[in-house]
Amino acid sequence: MPTDPFVSPDPDDRPRQQQNLAPGVAYPPARGWHATRPGDNVSSQPSGPMRGAPGPNIGYAYTLTNRVKDRFRLAPHEYIGDAVAVVAEIAARRAALYGRAPVIRDVEFAANILGYDANGDFAPVRALLLQEAAHDYTRRRAIVDSVPEDLLRAASNDVRERIAQWRANAARLVAAETAI
Repeated sequence: MPTDPFVSPDPDDRPRQQQNLAPGVAYPPARGWHATRPGDNVSSQPSGPMRGAPGPNIGYAYTLTNRVKDRFRLAPHEYIGDAVAVVAEIAARRAALYGRAPVIRDVEFAANILGYDANGDFAPVRALLLQEAAHDYTRRRAIVDSVPEDLLRAASNDVRERIAQWRANAARLVAAETAI
């Protein structure tokens, strides 16, 4: 493949052009940006059930979840794909609530909500709740939307009671679903 003659073969080379600024003069700091173009969403983002949680780079939650999925303690009939999908989307929703990209703490928080950090009483309920969630957008969204916003915004040391309450609600939902 031909190479442009202005591209150095050594990546450590410095650019050859001289700066066009007088000595002691620097570029001004960047100004703030406001949505003024016709295609920009100037109004608020639509919200509600099945709308998701728009935020910056929320897809990165899947990458982070795949990095830690080996630590999940699964029940005998659980599928790791279902676990990854729901944990990643709960983590993405939590990060979007704060207006930032997902970090590993969001993934750990979501795994804690679903009980993947330890085997316990919630594992059989979780197996039924998350069954086929990786392949069913409606089911996955319903699970993610069922996690209350105040639980997602809570500090890590202040969530035991809220998680227990959410798990009890999820168990009632699964019991009602299996009774049909």
